[in-house]
This record gives sequence, structure tokens and C-alpha cells, in this order.
Amino acid sequence: PLAARLLYRALMKGDIEGKHVCDLGSGTGVLAIGAALLGAESVKGVEKDPNAVLVAQENAALLGADVEFITADIQDKTLPEKIGPCDTVIMNPPFGAQKIHADRPFVELALTAAPVVYSIFNAGSTPFIKAFIRKRAEVAEQVGSAFAIKRTFAFHTRDVLEFEVEILRLVRKQ
Repeated sequence: PLAARLLYRALMKGDIEGKHVCDLGSGTGVLAIGAALLGAESVKGVEKDPNAVLVAQENAALLGADVEFITADIQDKTLPEKIGPCDTVIMNPPFGAQKIHADRPFVELALTAAPVVYSIFNAGSTPFIKAFIRKRAEVAEQVGSAFAIKRTFAFHTRDVLEFEVEILRLVRKQ
């Protein structure tokens, strides 16, 4: 539901259909595949985990979605050249709960790659994001939502954790 909500908002704002879209930290491809199915001109997904990229490629093939997945670390200095120009970036970066500021490289690259960015952040972090991007972009839209994460990492202590998140639409300043 959260991915669908982000994609729906981007579609309704005219930021998906006919656009060049990039999904940073694409994981198994949910956002990237969704953008392709919603009529993006082209979609690239960037993910550092090669196993997740394989799953994403399988998922895209099963759904007939045309997505180019790139295996690369978000901090790879050549990544902007690899992904090329984008109209819209969609992403669900790490929240920084385990590693402080883990979302910052994603936000920096996103604002370099595209004039419009849709991203999911931990609820309450909007003031910090606004301060971080203030010279480069502004928060044009903010929507709250609930997000459930199933236990997938060793540091997860519960089977399912539900918490509040915010979907932000960032628009790069001219």
C-alpha cells in the first residue's frame, strides 16, 4: 500500500507517465516496476545487493515491465553518469535508525539526478530533511502514512513493526 500511495501521488502530479524515472535503492524493484507499469518512458533501478537485483529482474520479467536494473552502491561517484538524466526519482532510502544519516547520500544523488524526488522518510524527520536540502530544494508536498516492516534483518527484534512515515515530494530549486 505504501509503494502504491507514493506512485499514485507521483502519477497524479504528472511525474511518472512519459517520464524518465529512477529508483534509488530499488531492492526487489517494487517502485521501479510500478513506475514502468504506470507508463514511464524509461525506468532505471539502482541497487547494491546483486541478489536483490536478480529478484527485481525476475519480478519485472514476470510482470512484463521494462526496467533497467543497475548493480551499484549509491556512493559510487560514476553513478550519475550510469543512470543519466532523470525527470523523477522515486525511493525508499534507509531511514538512518541503524546508521545515522544513511539517507543523506540518497537525497544528495536524487537531487543531482532529477528535478523532482519522491521519497519515504521516518515520520518526524521532515524538519531535518528541510534543513538538509534548504539550499537545493524544497518540500513541495508531505503526506503521512503507516508502514509495516516484516523481520528481515538480524537487528529486527519483532516479527512485524508498524510505524509512521512521510512521503515527501522534493522539488529542486532553479
